[in-house]
Amino acid sequence: MNKLIADIAAEEIGVKEQGANSGAKIREYQACTTLRPAAWPWCAAFVCWVFDQWLENPQVVTWLNLKVMTPEKWRPKTALAYGFLQWAKDRPATTEILSDKAKVKAGDIVVYDFSHVGIVLQDKGSRIITVEGNTNGAGSREGDGVYRKDRPKSIARNFIRIVPRQ
Repeated sequence: MNKLIADIAAEEIGVKEQGANSGAKIREYQACTTLRPAAWPWCAAFVCWVFDQWLENPQVVTWLNLKVMTPEKWRPKTALAYGFLQWAKDRPATTEILSDKAKVKAGDIVVYDFSHVGIVLQDKGSRIITVEGNTNGAGSREGDGVYRKDRPKSIARNFIRIVPRQ
């Protein structure tokens, strides 16, 4: 089921802003957070949107085996990259926070040291292939679209893996 997270994210590669931090698709991503859509950085909003889409699949909801909260209450809604760490800490039955040295899998969330977040596509040892919103070809955290990135694992603060509730 986690690979589906990566697949949903990868389908968005090529989405571009229409102006600075704006455009219809960017507003759709931002609407998945607790903030009102506006011209603010949207890397975290992109990840929240991916999870919103993922949870529309009934098989995912069954696999996740939520017992005390609905999928809508469970999913991330933070507009902050580092907010994903608190979100995961608040859901210990369904998330694992991994170190920057961990072997990661497709669908894991990567939280970077430079206040940026994305979705892992592949672990390549010392490097990771990701999909990230609000970046650019050069890899900035303030970019113009959704890109596939190849980054050193050493710049990751943590990874977050979704695990089904036992």
